[in-house]
Amino acid sequence: MSFGLIVNAIVDDLDTTLTALADPTRRRVVELLRHDPLRAGDIAARAGTTPAAMSRHLRVLRQAGIVEVDTPGDDARVRVYRLRPDRIARLQAWLDQVQAFWSEQLGSFVEHAERTRGTGGAPEGPDATGDAGRADTPDTPDDPGAGRGDR
Repeated sequence: MSFGLIVNAIVDDLDTTLTALADPTRRRVVELLRHDPLRAGDIAARAGTTPAAMSRHLRVLRQAGIVEVDTPGDDARVRVYRLRPDRIARLQAWLDQVQAFWSEQLGSFVEHAERTRGTGGAPEGPDATGDAGRADTPDTPDDPGAGRGDR
């Protein structure tokens, strides 16, 4: 399997998980199942929904791979639901990556702010005059827009 297909599969899983968790009732189900597996009727009662409505929510969560269902051997009518930790772990891994990215961005911003604090907030370097991008400033060879008449 190529890297692109793997990334697409991860993104599709993530989209499915986030779509399923977009509903507050389904997030409540996840909260309820964090502690112990529960019967569908118990989940409905604790979430304050009808069994029919809960059945639809549980089906969405099951299709998204967030919960799994077991049928105890003694009664085929009883369905016990539990969280699938692998799907939640994948979501957590993605959230960790997003957090790491933004933490790095914030760290870079803080470093930049601290570097420029002593200069009165003015940036240092070739663009320190503030002329970059003004229409009356001549184009330079380093300017990607040089030669274009769209300024």
